[in-house]
Amino acid sequence: MSHVELPEKLFFKIGEVAKIAGVKQHVLRYWESEFSCIRPQKSKSNQRLYRRKDVEAVLAVKHLLYDRKFTIEGARKHLKVEGIEAAAPPPNVDDVAARARRDALEEGRETADRLRARLIGQFQKDLLALRQNAVDFLKEIDRMEGEDSSPSI
Repeated sequence: MSHVELPEKLFFKIGEVAKIAGVKQHVLRYWESEFSCIRPQKSKSNQRLYRRKDVEAVLAVKHLLYDRKFTIEGARKHLKVEGIEAAAPPPNVDDVAARARRDALEEGRETADRLRARLIGQFQKDLLALRQNAVDFLKEIDRMEGEDSSPSI
């Protein structure tokens, strides 16, 4: 079986899986009914969301059926022997999405905190430089006034 590099994603839509596997979407839907190891989660909008394990099972089924010329029943038995009988129950998509949002939010907060600290540090440096410029300016004014009040000969 040729190795296919899967993108690092939690879920794949049916069109993506069809493209990766090189089969039509209706073939994937049929295989779902024939192989217990292919069980995509359904989103609230009833869209199929395949996990990496599902995609790997699709690729294994395709290899058995297309390359090794197994029958559906033969492929099913072979997968059972190989321990790919049934996929674990799919995770709740909403829970996974909520966890991903929480992680992203936390990462965003940490990034914002680092940026805020950097900006405050730069602002303090700029204020000190501005203060020093003001002190130097006032000293220069005092010096110039001192020169103007000196007696002329």
